[in-house]
Amino acid sequence: MGFDFHSIPIIDVSPLLDKCDRPMMVEDQGVLKVVRELDEACRVAGFFYVKGHGIPDSLVKEVKEVTRKFFDLPYEEKVKIKMSPKTGYRGYQRLGENITLGKPDMHEAIDCYRPMESGEYGSFGKTMEGKNLWPENPANFKSLMEEYISLQKELARKIMQGIALALGGPPETFEGERAGNSFWVMRIIGYPGLAGEMQYNDVGCDAHTDYGLLTLVNQDDGIHALQVKNRAGEWICAVSIPGTFVCNIGDMLKVWSNGLYEPTLHRVVNNSPKYRVSVVFFYEPNFDTAVEPLDFCKEKTSGVVRYQRVVYGEHLVRKVTTNFST
Repeated sequence: MGFDFHSIPIIDVSPLLDKCDRPMMVEDQGVLKVVRELDEACRVAGFFYVKGHGIPDSLVKEVKEVTRKFFDLPYEEKVKIKMSPKTGYRGYQRLGENITLGKPDMHEAIDCYRPMESGEYGSFGKTMEGKNLWPENPANFKSLMEEYISLQKELARKIMQGIALALGGPPETFEGERAGNSFWVMRIIGYPGLAGEMQYNDVGCDAHTDYGLLTLVNQDDGIHALQVKNRAGEWICAVSIPGTFVCNIGDMLKVWSNGLYEPTLHRVVNNSPKYRVSVVFFYEPNFDTAVEPLDFCKEKTSGVVRYQRVVYGEHLVRKVTTNFST
């Protein structure tokens, strides 16, 4: 669903990050200002930029640099970490292998998930069991990405504390049994640029909403490819702003909020001649969490339950197993 907006707000989350996990955070005026801004952004656009996030610019850039180096490698090198059902859908996928709305997406990617041990969730989790497949080249790829994942998890967890307060709940709403052991996802993506005399490129990733809670996008500077759809049907460019991440809310937050917050359709169209890289971190519920409208959100919607209970792992597996052409 789109909303009536024409730009994407920028939120300085540093006051929230400074006070997270402290007993008096809910009374701090700086925190409350961030909470109000998050509430408006989630209600109106479903997208926002975060600045003041505390992740070093040098690491943000290095992550994109090693991503570009990997995608520059010959196909024979990249396919050494090929994704398949046997790898728990982790690893490299070739151009056009990802499917959205029944059509191949014009991107290549490495898909990563929180590692899952054999038998961790019994037969329920078997589809997603496995460890991430990291390339040997570039040599520092694995170490950089694992450091980045650790920082992204913590940033997303703290932003979710602010979103919990914005919904009217306690800051720990999305900790513990809901998302305290987030089954996070990270997609490391490359989008080819325009070729030859082409004026318009194929869609890099067609219109969709994200599966989980909160998405943080680290994208190339100077290439305007990420587009967000508003209520009028206009596609608004989520341009790269140095020092920020683009954030958007996902389907599971829609259910937990009972529709107070709804995700917004977005897509990627790279009409630049330059190859575009994007490293996208998805902060998700626990794999075995049953997601259903929160009581305090139902109270705000006249007690009406707008969305039915869904187990996140089941929701994810349905999506993943129909998303690829192998």
